[in-house]
Amino acid sequence: MRNKFKAALLSRDVPQIGMWLGLADSYSAEICAGAGFDWLLIDGEHAPNDIRSILAHLQAVAAYPVHPVVRPPTGDVPLIKQLLDLGAQSLLIPMVETAEQARLMVSATRYPPIGIRGVGSALARAAQWNRTSTYLQDADGEICLMVQIETRKGLQNLDTIAAVDGVDGIFIGPSDLSAALGHRGNPGHPAVQTVIENAICRIVEAKKAAGILSTDETLARRYLALKCSFVAVGVDTTILARATHDLARKFKAPYLESGNAKT
Repeated sequence: MRNKFKAALLSRDVPQIGMWLGLADSYSAEICAGAGFDWLLIDGEHAPNDIRSILAHLQAVAAYPVHPVVRPPTGDVPLIKQLLDLGAQSLLIPMVETAEQARLMVSATRYPPIGIRGVGSALARAAQWNRTSTYLQDADGEICLMVQIETRKGLQNLDTIAAVDGVDGIFIGPSDLSAALGHRGNPGHPAVQTVIENAICRIVEAKKAAGILSTDETLARRYLALKCSFVAVGVDTTILARATHDLARKFKAPYLESGNAKT
């Protein structure tokens, strides 16, 4: 039952280093689960995952000392209920822009009378189908809720969002945020980085865990220096795309240079 990832975020002693899973395949997820990361993000927003494939991911990584974080496509209350029943203890909710949205997400992850999560533990993998006798009493305290700030409106309301009880972490979405700031496809732009660093500092000052994704090592280390508590440093799709491209070029380069390559 204990959510060690949440405990690490709350203590903020040791940053949690993670990786993004976008291949939508539980077999590749299991490979990544044994790599040594602290957490893996199972993406349901931009990757072609559904409730069944997310379940397969959770089952595949369960045997490994890595914590799964699930990102649904949207902050949909019924979907959140399903994900929690599947056994997801940590959620990253995209496109949160107001404190009202954040409070609704908190409510969706808590059982009544505190929240509005439906009670169906007899059908829930999370409760081991009622074999975990204390699940209904303990579940609320072990849910880790993180919300994603990635728009101008979200930035404007960052301080009030950070003040919401039950929000454990705030994740800055660099791709959408850079687009919103007029620098689509260039999250490393100095103007975007200034905004991101300011947001991280505000989150840390609010005593909430700050998080971000960056495949740029220099930027990732900069965010860690700014006291980000959870940082994703790689994406499985990007790693595969780059590695296969480099491998092909390594062997094809001599022929491409000589003009004798055939396609």
